[in-house]
Amino acid sequence: MILLVAYILPYISPIKAPILAVVSLLFPLVFVINILFIIFWVIRRKRYAFLSILAFALGFGYINSIYKLSGEEQIQQGDLSLMSYNVRMFNHYQWSSSDSIAEKASHFIQTQSPDILSIQEYYNDPRAQFAYPYSYVKMKSKTHKFGLAIYSTFPIISSGSLELDSSSNNIIFVDVVIKKDTVRVYNVHLESLGLNPNKENFGERDSDQLINRMKSAFRKQGIQTEKFLNFQKQWKGKSIVMGDFNNTAFSWVFKKISNHRQDAFREAGKGIGSTFDYSYPLRIDFILPDMDFEIHYFKTFDRDYSDHFPILAKLSLK
Repeated sequence: MILLVAYILPYISPIKAPILAVVSLLFPLVFVINILFIIFWVIRRKRYAFLSILAFALGFGYINSIYKLSGEEQIQQGDLSLMSYNVRMFNHYQWSSSDSIAEKASHFIQTQSPDILSIQEYYNDPRAQFAYPYSYVKMKSKTHKFGLAIYSTFPIISSGSLELDSSSNNIIFVDVVIKKDTVRVYNVHLESLGLNPNKENFGERDSDQLINRMKSAFRKQGIQTEKFLNFQKQWKGKSIVMGDFNNTAFSWVFKKISNHRQDAFREAGKGIGSTFDYSYPLRIDFILPDMDFEIHYFKTFDRDYSDHFPILAKLSLK
């Protein structure tokens, strides 16, 4: 039953029913549990197996959002490479005992040398150096030393910020000139859930407080998504959305933002698409080019420099 409910979640706004959005985070786990039930009921030769098989069949199209058996790698000379990475402020608050996270993360990025780099939870750490001729860095405020950043090897001719209300998160954009085209690149960081998986009850006093916090975060994500959707209507050219949605590919948030766009993982990724370091696969970071691009390559890098994993895509203009 929970799996069937999850199938309709992309059509329900978290503004109206925020508590239901919790199921979108559990979808990969529920999906795997359903497969185990199929095996169990088949072995026991119970009729319940048909119900589990039916539920699985109805959601078969979702499999590629969790796991890709193989991806098409057709890298071409001159491909545009894009990276999105939530760097967790380069360990500013010392979640890791390592004192070289900033150097390691920046060195890794340099070895991959993406043409356009989008960073969430950016922190102005002098140990993290990026050799890009163009950049747009937007701190949350004059007093906050964290924010979002976009680095580019292509000229940035304009940039801006949506300035999300009552949130530490934000959405920024740049317009870059690639050959004769102007492409808008969005760096999206939607409302964080603020959960600590390493603490009892995710760091909250009780279940009611946990549920209320999640409801508030999902409702904010819905409001932020609507603001973004209205804003992006103003741009009529080519565009790419990258970032940390703090929600999965089974959510209303993802369905709305990815409309008329391609999911780089689904197009060219392979394996488990998890981008968040958690006890079960959670893919909450995305690269979503519009239909004017061809996607040739996608990879998620298993690096422990943050609680997120960096993702890289290579594509070309059609």
